[in-house]
Amino acid sequence: QVHLKESGGGSAQSGGSLRLSCEASGVGSSTTCMGWFRQAPGKEREAVAIVDSDGGTTYADSVKGRFTISLNNAKSTLYLQMNNLRPDDTAIYFCAADEYRAIDYCSGSWLTSLTGYLGQGTRVTVSS
Repeated sequence: QVHLKESGGGSAQSGGSLRLSCEASGVGSSTTCMGWFRQAPGKEREAVAIVDSDGGTTYADSVKGRFTISLNNAKSTLYLQMNNLRPDDTAIYFCAADEYRAIDYCSGSWLTSLTGYLGQGTRVTVSS
């Protein structure tokens, strides 16, 4: 079973940077999709950035050019580098993973269905 634990959240000024980390255990060759999702107060959860087991990445339009997702070779740690933060990035950020899926599922249905495993989240607050 996959376990996910996020860290690195906190407060930042608009234009600042934060780096989120997700320690993942139980991840192996069957893990197809890993990614970051967020939920802002009063809003629905949304996909932020996804990486599949082929290394393909998908980003929400709102974070393209500002956020970068990466995964270490052992698949044990997932990162989200967030630059040029904006107040509307304020949310709880969740690390997620799913396994035994087709690759195209990660950048397709997974963005809205979020099947599989989810961490407890880390809060990010960006002030103007």
